[in-house]
Amino acid sequence: MLAGLQRRGLDGAPLLARAGIDLAETDTRIPVERYALLYNLCVEALEDEAFGLLPEPMRPGSFEFLCRALLGAPTLGEALLRAIRFLRIVLPAFRIELRVDGARAELLLDDGGSLGPGLDAPARVFAYEWLLRLLHGVASWFVGRGLALDAVAFPYARPAHADDYALVYTEHSSFDAPQLAARLQANLLALPLRRDEAALVGFLEGAPGKITTLYRRDREMVFRVRDILRDALPQNLSLEEVAERLHVSPRTLHRRLEDEGSGFRNIKEATRRDIAYARLAKTRQPIARIAAELGYADPSTFYRAFVAWSGMSPEQFRHRLAGNDGLPAASAGPDRRPAPTPRVTAGRQRSREFGPTEA
Repeated sequence: MLAGLQRRGLDGAPLLARAGIDLAETDTRIPVERYALLYNLCVEALEDEAFGLLPEPMRPGSFEFLCRALLGAPTLGEALLRAIRFLRIVLPAFRIELRVDGARAELLLDDGGSLGPGLDAPARVFAYEWLLRLLHGVASWFVGRGLALDAVAFPYARPAHADDYALVYTEHSSFDAPQLAARLQANLLALPLRRDEAALVGFLEGAPGKITTLYRRDREMVFRVRDILRDALPQNLSLEEVAERLHVSPRTLHRRLEDEGSGFRNIKEATRRDIAYARLAKTRQPIARIAAELGYADPSTFYRAFVAWSGMSPEQFRHRLAGNDGLPAASAGPDRRPAPTPRVTAGRQRSREFGPTEA
Protein backbone atom coordinates (compact mmCIF):
# COMPACT_ATOMS: atom_id res chain seq x y z
CA MET A 1 0.00 0.00 0.00
CA LEU A 2 2.85 2.39 0.78
CA ALA A 3 4.82 1.63 -2.40
CA GLY A 4 2.96 4.28 -4.39
CA LEU A 5 3.90 6.94 -1.84
CA GLN A 6 7.54 5.92 -2.09
CA ARG A 7 7.42 6.11 -5.89
CA ARG A 8 6.11 9.66 -5.65
CA GLY A 9 8.75 10.61 -3.12
CA LEU A 10 6.16 11.07 -0.37
CA ASP A 11 6.75 10.20 3.26
CA GLY A 12 4.32 7.61 4.57
CA ALA A 13 5.29 8.12 8.22
CA PRO A 14 2.78 10.94 8.89
CA LEU A 15 -0.05 8.84 7.44
CA LEU A 16 0.94 5.84 9.53
CA ALA A 17 1.01 8.05 12.62
CA ARG A 18 -2.45 9.46 11.86
CA ALA A 19 -3.77 5.92 11.44
CA GLY A 20 -2.13 4.80 14.70
CA ILE A 21 0.02 2.16 12.99
CA ASP A 22 3.57 1.33 14.07
CA LEU A 23 5.42 -0.80 11.52
CA ALA A 24 8.01 -1.70 14.15
CA GLU A 25 5.39 -3.89 15.84
CA THR A 26 5.86 -6.71 13.35
CA ASP A 27 4.23 -9.33 15.60
CA THR A 28 1.00 -7.38 16.16
CA ARG A 29 -1.99 -7.44 13.86
CA ILE A 30 -3.48 -4.14 12.84
CA PRO A 31 -7.14 -3.48 13.72
CA VAL A 32 -9.14 -3.29 10.52
CA GLU A 33 -10.47 0.18 11.35
CA ARG A 34 -6.92 1.57 11.40
CA TYR A 35 -6.11 -0.20 8.17
CA ALA A 36 -9.21 1.29 6.52
CA LEU A 37 -8.17 4.74 7.73
CA LEU A 38 -4.67 4.30 6.26
CA TYR A 39 -6.30 3.14 3.03
CA ASN A 40 -8.27 6.38 2.75
CA LEU A 41 -5.32 8.55 3.79
CA CYS A 42 -3.15 7.04 1.05
CA VAL A 43 -5.89 7.57 -1.53
CA GLU A 44 -6.24 11.18 -0.44
CA ALA A 45 -2.49 11.86 -0.53
CA LEU A 46 -2.02 10.26 -3.95
CA GLU A 47 -5.37 11.24 -5.48
CA ASP A 48 -5.44 7.66 -6.68
CA GLU A 49 -7.73 4.89 -5.40
CA ALA A 50 -5.24 2.32 -6.71
CA PHE A 51 -2.46 3.67 -4.45
CA GLY A 52 -0.20 4.75 -7.33
CA LEU A 53 0.53 1.11 -8.17
CA LEU A 54 -0.87 1.07 -11.72
CA PRO A 55 0.39 2.81 -14.87
CA GLU A 56 -2.61 5.17 -14.78
CA PRO A 57 -4.27 6.51 -11.63
CA MET A 58 -7.74 5.47 -10.54
CA ARG A 59 -9.12 8.89 -9.72
CA PRO A 60 -11.00 9.53 -6.45
CA GLY A 61 -14.67 8.84 -6.95
CA SER A 62 -14.06 5.83 -9.18
CA PHE A 63 -15.11 3.41 -6.44
CA GLU A 64 -18.38 5.26 -5.93
CA PHE A 65 -19.17 5.25 -9.64
CA LEU A 66 -18.30 1.56 -9.83
CA CYS A 67 -20.88 0.85 -7.13
CA ARG A 68 -23.47 3.08 -8.78
CA ALA A 69 -22.94 1.27 -12.07
CA LEU A 70 -24.12 -1.93 -10.39
CA LEU A 71 -27.35 -0.50 -8.98
CA GLY A 72 -30.35 -1.93 -10.76
CA ALA A 73 -28.56 -4.97 -12.13
CA PRO A 74 -30.99 -7.90 -11.93
CA THR A 75 -28.39 -10.52 -10.99
CA LEU A 76 -24.86 -10.86 -9.69
CA GLY A 77 -23.72 -12.03 -13.12
CA GLU A 78 -24.97 -8.86 -14.79
CA ALA A 79 -23.47 -6.75 -11.99
CA LEU A 80 -20.05 -8.34 -12.49
CA LEU A 81 -20.23 -7.69 -16.24
CA ARG A 82 -21.04 -4.04 -15.51
CA ALA A 83 -18.13 -3.85 -13.08
CA ILE A 84 -15.78 -5.35 -15.65
CA ARG A 85 -16.86 -2.85 -18.32
CA PHE A 86 -16.32 0.01 -15.88
CA LEU A 87 -12.91 -1.22 -14.72
CA ARG A 88 -11.72 -1.68 -18.29
CA ILE A 89 -12.20 2.07 -18.67
CA VAL A 90 -10.56 3.22 -15.43
CA LEU A 91 -7.93 0.45 -15.27
CA PRO A 92 -6.90 -0.12 -18.91
CA ALA A 93 -3.70 -1.86 -17.77
CA PHE A 94 -5.73 -4.87 -16.62
CA ARG A 95 -7.50 -7.43 -18.77
CA ILE A 96 -10.57 -8.53 -16.79
CA GLU A 97 -12.95 -11.28 -17.91
CA LEU A 98 -15.77 -13.39 -16.55
CA ARG A 99 -15.99 -16.86 -18.06
CA VAL A 100 -18.70 -19.45 -17.46
CA ASP A 101 -18.19 -23.11 -18.28
CA GLY A 102 -21.05 -25.31 -17.16
CA ALA A 103 -21.30 -25.24 -13.36
CA ARG A 104 -18.09 -23.25 -13.00
CA ALA A 105 -17.46 -19.53 -13.36
CA GLU A 106 -14.05 -17.85 -13.39
CA LEU A 107 -13.03 -14.25 -12.87
CA LEU A 108 -9.76 -13.63 -14.73
CA LEU A 109 -7.33 -10.75 -14.09
CA ASP A 110 -4.14 -10.12 -16.06
CA ASP A 111 -1.92 -7.03 -16.00
CA GLY A 112 -0.16 -8.05 -19.22
CA GLY A 113 3.21 -7.06 -17.81
CA SER A 114 2.12 -3.46 -17.23
CA LEU A 115 3.00 -3.59 -13.53
CA GLY A 116 6.71 -3.97 -14.24
CA PRO A 117 9.23 -6.75 -14.70
CA GLY A 118 9.28 -7.87 -11.06
CA LEU A 119 6.57 -10.54 -11.12
CA ASP A 120 6.87 -11.15 -7.38
CA ALA A 121 7.43 -7.52 -6.35
CA PRO A 122 5.36 -6.61 -3.25
CA ALA A 123 3.64 -3.75 -5.11
CA ARG A 124 2.48 -6.10 -7.88
CA VAL A 125 1.32 -8.70 -5.36
CA PHE A 126 -0.64 -6.06 -3.46
CA ALA A 127 -2.21 -4.71 -6.67
CA TYR A 128 -3.67 -8.13 -7.47
CA GLU A 129 -4.76 -8.70 -3.87
CA TRP A 130 -6.44 -5.32 -3.78
CA LEU A 131 -8.30 -5.68 -7.07
CA LEU A 132 -9.63 -9.15 -6.26
CA ARG A 133 -10.69 -8.04 -2.79
CA LEU A 134 -12.43 -5.01 -4.26
CA LEU A 135 -14.43 -7.05 -6.78
CA HIS A 136 -15.20 -9.87 -4.34
CA GLY A 137 -16.09 -7.50 -1.51
CA VAL A 138 -18.40 -5.30 -3.58
CA ALA A 139 -20.10 -8.34 -5.09
CA SER A 140 -20.63 -9.88 -1.64
CA TRP A 141 -22.07 -6.64 -0.31
CA PHE A 142 -24.51 -6.21 -3.17
CA VAL A 143 -25.96 -9.72 -2.80
CA GLY A 144 -25.97 -9.45 1.00
CA ARG A 145 -23.96 -12.60 1.70
CA GLY A 146 -20.47 -14.01 1.53
CA LEU A 147 -19.53 -15.48 -1.84
CA ALA A 148 -17.37 -18.56 -1.45
CA LEU A 149 -14.45 -18.77 -3.85
CA ASP A 150 -13.78 -22.41 -4.69
CA ALA A 151 -10.18 -21.75 -5.72
CA VAL A 152 -7.90 -18.87 -6.70
CA ALA A 153 -4.69 -19.10 -8.72
CA PHE A 154 -2.39 -16.09 -8.28
CA PRO A 155 0.17 -14.96 -10.90
CA TYR A 156 3.16 -14.70 -8.59
CA ALA A 157 5.23 -16.83 -6.25
CA ARG A 158 3.83 -17.70 -2.84
CA PRO A 159 4.30 -14.55 -0.71
CA ALA A 160 5.41 -14.55 2.92
CA HIS A 161 1.89 -13.70 4.11
CA ALA A 162 0.16 -16.37 2.00
CA ASP A 163 -1.28 -18.03 5.10
CA ASP A 164 -3.83 -15.21 5.24
CA TYR A 165 -5.29 -16.17 1.88
CA ALA A 166 -7.32 -19.02 3.35
CA LEU A 167 -9.37 -16.52 5.35
CA VAL A 168 -9.44 -13.62 2.93
CA TYR A 169 -9.98 -15.64 -0.25
CA THR A 170 -10.02 -19.44 0.01
CA GLU A 171 -8.07 -22.36 1.43
CA HIS A 172 -7.55 -23.51 -2.15
CA SER A 173 -5.08 -20.80 -3.16
CA SER A 174 -2.22 -21.59 -5.54
CA PHE A 175 0.58 -19.55 -7.04
CA ASP A 176 2.84 -19.08 -10.08
CA ALA A 177 -0.16 -19.05 -12.43
CA PRO A 178 -0.06 -17.24 -15.81
CA GLN A 179 -2.94 -14.98 -14.68
CA LEU A 180 -5.19 -14.58 -11.68
CA ALA A 181 -8.14 -16.96 -11.90
CA ALA A 182 -10.81 -16.90 -9.17
CA ARG A 183 -13.27 -19.78 -9.45
CA LEU A 184 -16.78 -19.88 -8.01
CA GLN A 185 -20.00 -21.79 -8.60
CA ALA A 186 -21.80 -20.50 -11.68
CA ASN A 187 -25.20 -20.69 -9.95
CA LEU A 188 -24.09 -17.82 -7.71
CA LEU A 189 -24.27 -15.54 -10.75
CA ALA A 190 -28.08 -15.87 -10.64
CA LEU A 191 -28.29 -14.34 -7.15
CA PRO A 192 -30.36 -11.13 -7.06
CA LEU A 193 -28.85 -7.88 -5.84
CA ARG A 194 -30.31 -6.77 -2.51
CA ARG A 195 -28.98 -3.22 -2.16
CA ASP A 196 -30.68 -0.01 -3.21
CA GLU A 197 -29.70 3.65 -3.42
CA ALA A 198 -30.38 4.28 0.27
CA ALA A 199 -28.17 1.36 1.31
CA LEU A 200 -25.43 2.50 -1.05
CA VAL A 201 -25.35 5.98 0.46
CA GLY A 202 -24.60 4.49 3.86
CA PHE A 203 -22.09 2.05 2.42
CA LEU A 204 -20.14 4.81 0.70
CA GLU A 205 -19.51 6.61 3.99
CA GLY A 206 -15.87 5.84 4.69
CA ALA A 207 -15.28 4.42 1.22
CA PRO A 208 -13.18 3.20 -0.44
CA GLY A 209 -11.32 2.08 2.69
CA LYS A 210 -14.55 0.62 4.03
CA ILE A 211 -14.19 -2.24 1.56
CA THR A 212 -11.63 -3.75 3.94
CA THR A 213 -14.26 -4.22 6.66
CA LEU A 214 -16.55 -6.43 4.59
CA TYR A 215 -14.53 -9.59 5.09
CA ARG A 216 -15.24 -9.76 8.78
CA ARG A 217 -18.94 -10.15 8.09
CA ASP A 218 -18.30 -12.56 5.23
CA ARG A 219 -16.25 -14.73 7.63
CA GLU A 220 -18.44 -14.40 10.72
CA MET A 221 -18.49 -18.11 11.57
CA VAL A 222 -14.73 -18.41 11.11
CA PHE A 223 -14.14 -15.76 13.74
CA ARG A 224 -16.71 -17.21 16.13
CA VAL A 225 -15.03 -20.60 15.92
CA ARG A 226 -11.62 -19.03 16.47
CA ASP A 227 -12.82 -17.18 19.53
CA ILE A 228 -14.25 -20.35 21.06
CA LEU A 229 -11.09 -22.35 20.36
CA ARG A 230 -8.87 -19.62 21.79
CA ASP A 231 -10.92 -19.09 24.93
CA ALA A 232 -11.08 -22.84 25.62
CA LEU A 233 -7.30 -23.38 25.60
CA PRO A 234 -5.59 -25.47 26.86
CA GLN A 235 -8.64 -27.63 26.27
CA ASN A 236 -8.51 -29.03 22.74
CA LEU A 237 -12.09 -28.81 21.48
CA SER A 238 -13.44 -31.02 18.72
CA LEU A 239 -15.70 -29.93 15.87
CA GLU A 240 -18.63 -31.50 17.69
CA GLU A 241 -17.88 -29.61 20.92
CA VAL A 242 -17.59 -26.28 19.12
CA ALA A 243 -20.81 -26.95 17.23
CA GLU A 244 -22.58 -27.64 20.53
CA ARG A 245 -21.41 -24.29 21.94
CA LEU A 246 -22.69 -22.57 18.80
CA HIS A 247 -26.03 -24.42 19.04
CA VAL A 248 -25.71 -25.88 15.56
CA SER A 249 -25.13 -29.39 14.28
CA PRO A 250 -21.58 -30.46 13.33
CA ARG A 251 -22.74 -30.83 9.75
CA THR A 252 -24.12 -27.28 9.70
CA LEU A 253 -20.91 -25.91 11.19
CA HIS A 254 -18.82 -27.76 8.64
CA ARG A 255 -20.96 -26.40 5.81
CA ARG A 256 -20.89 -22.82 7.15
CA LEU A 257 -17.10 -22.86 7.42
CA GLU A 258 -16.86 -24.34 3.94
CA ASP A 259 -19.15 -21.60 2.60
CA GLU A 260 -16.82 -19.03 4.15
CA GLY A 261 -13.82 -20.62 2.45
CA SER A 262 -12.28 -22.21 5.52
CA GLY A 263 -12.26 -25.39 7.58
CA PHE A 264 -12.21 -26.41 11.24
CA ARG A 265 -8.77 -28.02 11.23
CA ASN A 266 -7.13 -25.03 9.55
CA ILE A 267 -8.75 -22.58 11.97
CA LYS A 268 -7.54 -24.63 14.93
CA GLU A 269 -3.99 -24.74 13.59
CA ALA A 270 -4.02 -21.01 12.85
CA THR A 271 -5.21 -20.20 16.36
CA ARG A 272 -2.47 -22.24 17.99
CA ARG A 273 0.16 -20.95 15.62
CA ASP A 274 -0.65 -17.26 16.12
CA ILE A 275 -0.61 -17.62 19.90
CA ALA A 276 2.67 -19.54 19.74
CA TYR A 277 4.29 -16.78 17.69
CA ALA A 278 3.02 -14.11 20.07
CA ARG A 279 4.19 -15.97 23.19
CA LEU A 280 7.64 -16.65 21.74
CA ALA A 281 7.99 -13.05 20.58
CA LYS A 282 6.60 -11.24 23.61
CA THR A 283 7.37 -13.48 26.60
CA ARG A 284 10.18 -15.60 27.99
CA GLN A 285 7.86 -18.45 28.89
CA PRO A 286 9.50 -21.89 28.70
CA ILE A 287 8.63 -23.63 25.47
CA ALA A 288 7.21 -26.63 27.34
CA ARG A 289 4.80 -24.31 29.15
CA ILE A 290 3.70 -22.67 25.88
CA ALA A 291 3.09 -26.12 24.42
CA ALA A 292 0.97 -27.12 27.42
CA GLU A 293 -1.07 -23.90 27.32
CA LEU A 294 -1.81 -24.52 23.65
CA GLY A 295 -3.21 -27.95 24.44
CA TYR A 296 -0.27 -30.11 23.40
CA ALA A 297 0.11 -33.04 25.79
CA ASP A 298 3.66 -33.66 24.61
CA PRO A 299 6.18 -30.84 23.89
CA SER A 300 7.64 -32.91 21.06
CA THR A 301 4.30 -32.72 19.24
CA PHE A 302 4.39 -28.94 19.56
CA TYR A 303 7.96 -28.90 18.23
CA ARG A 304 6.94 -30.86 15.15
CA ALA A 305 3.96 -28.60 14.55
CA PHE A 306 6.07 -25.47 14.95
CA VAL A 307 8.68 -26.69 12.48
CA ALA A 308 5.89 -27.45 10.01
CA TRP A 309 4.53 -23.91 10.43
CA SER A 310 7.77 -21.98 10.32
CA GLY A 311 10.55 -24.21 9.02
CA MET A 312 12.49 -23.80 12.27
CA SER A 313 12.36 -24.80 15.91
CA PRO A 314 10.85 -22.56 18.60
CA GLU A 315 14.38 -21.85 19.92
CA GLN A 316 15.57 -20.78 16.49
CA PHE A 317 12.52 -18.57 16.12
CA ARG A 318 13.32 -16.79 19.39
CA HIS A 319 16.98 -16.50 18.47
CA ARG A 320 16.15 -14.81 15.19
CA LEU A 321 13.81 -12.40 16.89
CA ALA A 322 16.38 -11.54 19.53
CA GLY A 323 19.12 -11.16 16.93
CA ASN A 324 16.99 -9.18 14.48
CA ASP A 325 18.00 -11.82 11.98
CA GLY A 326 14.77 -12.00 10.04
CA LEU A 327 11.68 -14.07 10.58
CA PRO A 328 10.41 -17.29 9.06
CA ALA A 329 8.71 -17.59 5.74
CA ALA A 330 5.09 -18.64 5.54
CA SER A 331 3.70 -22.15 5.36
CA ALA A 332 0.25 -23.45 4.53
CA GLY A 333 -2.63 -22.44 6.81
CA PRO A 334 -5.27 -19.78 7.24
CA ASP A 335 -3.34 -17.00 8.96
CA ARG A 336 -0.07 -15.16 8.67
CA ARG A 337 2.99 -15.49 10.85
CA PRO A 338 5.33 -12.51 11.28
CA ALA A 339 6.73 -11.63 7.87
CA PRO A 340 10.43 -11.10 7.03
CA THR A 341 9.84 -7.37 6.62
CA PRO A 342 7.17 -5.15 8.14
CA ARG A 343 3.93 -5.30 6.19
CA VAL A 344 0.65 -3.54 6.85
CA THR A 345 -2.10 -6.14 7.13
CA ALA A 346 -5.62 -5.58 8.28
CA GLY A 347 -7.07 -7.62 11.11
CA ARG A 348 -9.47 -7.45 14.00
CA GLN A 349 -7.82 -6.99 17.37
CA ARG A 350 -9.20 -9.91 19.39
CA SER A 351 -6.64 -9.95 22.20
CA ARG A 352 -3.30 -8.50 23.10
CA GLU A 353 -1.62 -11.62 21.80
CA PHE A 354 -3.18 -11.93 18.39
CA GLY A 355 -6.13 -10.92 16.30
CA PRO A 356 -7.55 -12.74 13.31
CA THR A 357 -6.75 -11.62 9.85
CA GLU A 358 -9.34 -9.53 8.15
CA ALA A 359 -11.85 -11.63 6.52
